[in-house]
Formats: sequence, C-alpha cells, structure tokens
Amino acid sequence: MMTEPEPNLTVLLNAAGEGDSRAASALLPMVYGELRTLAQHYVAREPRGGAGQTLQATALVHEAYLRLVQDADVQWNGRNHFFAAAGIAMRRILVERARARRGPKRGGDRGRVELPEQAAVAIEGEDRVDWLALDEALTALEAHDRRLAELVSLRYFAGLSVDQTGEIMGISGRQVKRDWAVARAWLFRSMGGAEPTEAP
Repeated sequence: MMTEPEPNLTVLLNAAGEGDSRAASALLPMVYGELRTLAQHYVAREPRGGAGQTLQATALVHEAYLRLVQDADVQWNGRNHFFAAAGIAMRRILVERARARRGPKRGGDRGRVELPEQAAVAIEGEDRVDWLALDEALTALEAHDRRLAELVSLRYFAGLSVDQTGEIMGISGRQVKRDWAVARAWLFRSMGGAEPTEAP
C-alpha cells in the first residue's frame, strides 16, 4: 500500500496564509523544531531581568508562527524564505517587548552586541543582546544600505547559512561573506564597538 507523500511546505504556507486552518495545523509540526531552536537562541540572549520578564521559547515560537501564517499578503517561496521571515518576526517581537519594558524613557544602557560568523542557531555564547540598540543600528544600516541590512537579517536573525543566504538574495557565497564582514563592521562602529576582523 502506497503512503501519501508529505505535503509541500510552500503549498501549506500559502494555504495557511489564505485562512486554511487545516493547512496551518499540518504545517506547525513540520517547522516547529527548527523554530524552537531559533527561539531558544534569542531567549538565551535576552537581558536578564525580574521574574516574568523573560519570554519563553515556546511563547516566542507560537507568536511568531501566528504572525507568519496569518499574513495573507505574503506569497511564500520555499523553506528558506519562511525561516528568514520567522527570524525577522522573532526580532520584532523581542524589540516590541524591550520597548514595552523600557517604557517612555529613551537611551539607557547600551550593551555590546556580538554578531558571530556562524549562523545564529549555532551560537552558544552567554552575551546578552540589547534588542533596542541592535534594532536602532539595523534601522540605520537599512537607510544606508538596504541589501546589507537584509543580509544581516538572514544570517543573524534567521540563522541561515552562507549558501542559503546567497540563494535567497541571488548572490554568490563569496559575496555573502564579503558583505557580511562589511555589515558587521558597520554595525559595530554604529554601536560604538571595536571593528571586528574580516570574515574568512
């Protein structure tokens, strides 16, 4: 007896975006593990605060997932596109929470943000991220060079590899590495940090 093939991820994504609840239910088990890995990375790098301030990875996954599948304006183009958008959605959620915690005050402490060479999901550092400072720096980078800002979002926030990033952006892996080094240097200077060494 032949088994039914696994539904196409892109088809399910687009169906879920059009309001198909069955597609959304079938989609979640296919992407949950990778989304949770990505979320755990971000939650681990949140600044430590009082009780109840840290967003749990499960909650971050579900909030990001709901935002993605309820966006009817997006036409999904495969797995990499989805996880790139998921990383960016998680960034937005964390920035929104950081703004809510900080309240009406501007400024405040600005911590150093590490932008490692490896994809985000592979990082095990203990450094905490000031999401507002990083968001402000990325917004400035986007105004300066939209393509570099997109590359940072794909590499750092979505955790995509050099090859995956190149595939989405339509550039070579060598160009991704060059642009990644330039973007990291720009962000470090913007945030008052030391310029990192050039990426290999």
